[in-house]
Amino acid sequence: MRAAGKTRIRNTIKKRSPRLAAKIEEAFLSHPLGKVLVTLCGFGPRTGARTLAEIGDPTRFANGSRLASYAGLSPTDWRSGSSINGAFQHRGGNHRLKNAMFLAAFVATQHDPDARAYYQRKRAEGKQHNAAVICVARRRCNLIHAMLTTATPYDPSRSKKLAAAA
Repeated sequence: MRAAGKTRIRNTIKKRSPRLAAKIEEAFLSHPLGKVLVTLCGFGPRTGARTLAEIGDPTRFANGSRLASYAGLSPTDWRSGSSINGAFQHRGGNHRLKNAMFLAAFVATQHDPDARAYYQRKRAEGKQHNAAVICVARRRCNLIHAMLTTATPYDPSRSKKLAAAA
């Protein structure tokens, strides 16, 4: 393909991109679960739409752990015979969902006090930045699963009550 043809295609994509983004945002915010997911810090129209699209029906996962495993956010034990080599980050899973969850968790570590405290605790345990953000994303899988299966918006005061009771 010639350079002029590539330039024409690139310009067409640039012209259509804002309209497509607006349609995705409108569809996401009109979806009943989109209105629920957007209440959680870190999920905007793009990240939320990607997350909902990749999860599909949230009731197909028995719990948040299954959702985390599907996303590739759960740690995996590597064992060989009688030796246990430790837990490593799972390299499989749905990479698009994992990326969306990572981005949402990264934003949450900067703006949500609960996520920030958990992130700092993981850093104090000696985890690197990316590993700590993945821990935050994994922890939020339980929350996201509960929110989506019950269609209940996020209530930060409720999570603080649960943490105080534990």
